[in-house]
Amino acid sequence: MSRIDAGRWLALGGYFGLFLLILVWTSLVDPPRHLPRSLVLLVLLLPLLAPLRGLLHGRVRTHAWTSLLSLFYVAVGITLAAVAADRVYGLAMLTLALLLFAGSLLYVRAARASGS
Repeated sequence: MSRIDAGRWLALGGYFGLFLLILVWTSLVDPPRHLPRSLVLLVLLLPLLAPLRGLLHGRVRTHAWTSLLSLFYVAVGITLAAVAADRVYGLAMLTLALLLFAGSLLYVRAARASGS
């Protein structure tokens, strides 16, 4: 497997893992108590829907700005991990967001180095 493929699969794994984690955790595992579920899902999932098409098609520019988008989820994960009640959710979100970040950067670097 080449570095381009490894970066792409790493980014897609982090992306879909993050998407599913947020969807399942917010809907089923621990719904928010003070806000409507739909509002929390909208705020957390809507930004993730923007790069979906470009990630699936392997576009380098989309991977580049998705790495910046993933930093938002890194910050949310760190914030949630600091609260004892949400530590597992925060660490899982942090891990998947860092996976998305690293995979996107690896894909961009490898694609630019190969001239794609």
